[in-house]
Amino acid sequence: MCAFSYIGKRIPKPDAVEKATGRVIYGHDLKVPRMLHAKVLRSPLPHAHILHVDTSRAERLPGVKAVITADDFPPRRFGFAKDRTPLTGDKVRRVGDEVAAVAAVDEETAEEALELIRVEYEPLPAVFDPEEALKPDAPLIHEERGSNLFRHQEYVHGNPDRALDEADVVVEDVFELGYMQPTPLETCFCLAAFDPSGRLTVWSTTQIPFLLQRDLAEALGIPGHHIRIIQTAIGGGFGRGLDMYSFEPICVWLARKAGRPVRLAFTRQEEFIAAECRQPMRIWSRAGAMKDGRLWVRDVKVLLDNGAYVSWGTVTTLVFMETVGSLYRVPHARMVSDSVYTNNPITGAVRGFGNPQSTFVVETQMDRLAEAIGMDPLEFRLRNANRPFEETPQGIKVTSCGLKECLEAVAERIGWKHRHERRPQEGPVRRGIGIAATMNVGGGARIYRSDGCGAIVKVDDFGQVTVMTGATEIGQGSDVIVAQIVAEELGIPPETILIVNNDTALTPWDVGVHASRTTFIAGNAALIAAREVKRQILETAEELLEAAAEDLELRDGFVVVRGSPERRVPFDKVVRARHFRQGGEVIVGHGWYDPPNEMVGADGKGNISAAYGFGAQAIEVEVDLETGKVKPLRVISAHDVGRAINPMYVEGQIEGGVVMGLGYALLEELQVREGRVLNPTLLDYRLLTALDAPQIESVIIETDDPEGPFGAKGVGEMGTNPTAAAVANAIYDAVGVRITQLPITPERVLRAVESRK
Repeated sequence: MCAFSYIGKRIPKPDAVEKATGRVIYGHDLKVPRMLHAKVLRSPLPHAHILHVDTSRAERLPGVKAVITADDFPPRRFGFAKDRTPLTGDKVRRVGDEVAAVAAVDEETAEEALELIRVEYEPLPAVFDPEEALKPDAPLIHEERGSNLFRHQEYVHGNPDRALDEADVVVEDVFELGYMQPTPLETCFCLAAFDPSGRLTVWSTTQIPFLLQRDLAEALGIPGHHIRIIQTAIGGGFGRGLDMYSFEPICVWLARKAGRPVRLAFTRQEEFIAAECRQPMRIWSRAGAMKDGRLWVRDVKVLLDNGAYVSWGTVTTLVFMETVGSLYRVPHARMVSDSVYTNNPITGAVRGFGNPQSTFVVETQMDRLAEAIGMDPLEFRLRNANRPFEETPQGIKVTSCGLKECLEAVAERIGWKHRHERRPQEGPVRRGIGIAATMNVGGGARIYRSDGCGAIVKVDDFGQVTVMTGATEIGQGSDVIVAQIVAEELGIPPETILIVNNDTALTPWDVGVHASRTTFIAGNAALIAAREVKRQILETAEELLEAAAEDLELRDGFVVVRGSPERRVPFDKVVRARHFRQGGEVIVGHGWYDPPNEMVGADGKGNISAAYGFGAQAIEVEVDLETGKVKPLRVISAHDVGRAINPMYVEGQIEGGVVMGLGYALLEELQVREGRVLNPTLLDYRLLTALDAPQIESVIIETDDPEGPFGAKGVGEMGTNPTAAAVANAIYDAVGVRITQLPITPERVLRAVESRK
């Protein structure tokens, strides 16, 4: 393996000290002169006609500078299905729908103004279950569509019907997976301001600054080149920032009407009610295997609750198909899905993006199939594991693949072979160990026509390197990763590199931070730009050192002649020699990387990513038969990351993903009844805390992907994906009950134990 100077090193993020000392300015900290505060009036009803909105009293309240309703906006719709307007004027379709908004000199005045707005509603019949919503007599959420079915999708390879008859064993389950809130520490935020020329600047916690720029332009009729997006330091996103939501155009329009900057920040309760969440699913799944250990068939039907409007929740079926059709070598597979409108909360992107749900289904049934044919669950997985450089029937082109190594690593560390020898056989507390695997896109995901990212590397008179990248930093560590990649190529310390990545007016285009794509795609773009800079430096150093470029290397801040370390020239001197002369030129490198992947066809087939990450988890739990409480004791999480550019941040991503996965498995459930969120506070919505977290051991498996920058591929979501399945399998190992509903609460454990008795 090559020796690197900076790749593979545990180098802190550039903003590490500022964050640790509390000096980072997050969106909620921003204050600009003459700034107003905005509040949104939301519907208390899940479905109703709006008969009249009276804002006159609010407009007369001292301190109120702007009040807007749907009538103030241009007649434009936005969103995936163009089914939304920033404020609704005809009817509300969910509790929390935005009806009016105000901007005032302070938050208290804005809140008071909301109480003065009078809205007359005519309640309508509502529908809250997606199966009920598909019935012919169901109330229509969007009448113009003629149906509550948004999208029907089918994927198939092989012959699943015949394969189900051929299989020696078939298992069948129904899974119920509920709502989950991403619950970042920082709630939704936007600050909008127009300058005297009419140009707009928006400070936002978005993960898609360039797409937000486009979406705002389309929704509001403002020229895109008049909009500048500045991404503030982000206190967590987890996928929440992948769409434009109503609050952003509302904030912009208030700023336009008031003629002053306007700040709009959600309360925690608004975050639970109005921010998009992980979509609930009802899943019917059958899987079959042969007695010799071959996985033979999967047949899955999925019903998704979109909520009142379509956002990223409906796109998760792409990821679900990937898991059903290509996790392990399965010759026959089918998935049928219906995405349905209801009067429930809107569902969007949350870390894993459908993978925690699909992996829960697949990995629960992998255990069941292994038991049915009398094979060890680990051996069954190894027998069917994906292999490097093979194409699945789905058209997924696997390149590097360390699934086998991940499974073996977690099994060895958890003590898989001897797991039954040391667990208590008597008393109310039993122990069990479960295992689960996952695959995830790790080289981009072509959901849009472009999956590309741009980068510019500029070197100034003193050798200072500035990298302008379209890939934004949302806490995942992309800033230090890009710095290490450029530093390795140019032979200079990463801490001397300045990263600029938060302003659409300065940085080149990028499609956004999602799909575990940033290291792979932004890293490649930065590497391309750095190589162009390196070419220019070596070209000039040839003159200074009287040596051919192929005999030169950049190392430790110098250009050095290979084999003659005494013949060297400082990096910054070469830079000055390039431009500080007649006819000189500034050293700038441009990089653009769009990966060799493809948009999935209508049949669900296609190579959506240029590389795929693989992982496995083994989890040991205690189950109390008297209380039903499940306590995770140890988690071993191994992931194939291609190459770890910075092992410290790979481990951070894995550990954070595991904790989020444990919350999904055991605690987190947004309680929604008749469209209303019943637990919209952190007191009632249970999150895993540091005191709840078990011992987590991260294992990095390196496979050196041929397309990734220095062999790297993405890891950001994988830690979350297999956790719930591993927990459920461990519970079965401990007490012999299968639970197919998440989260696995004590009540559900006790009910399952009683049913078994």
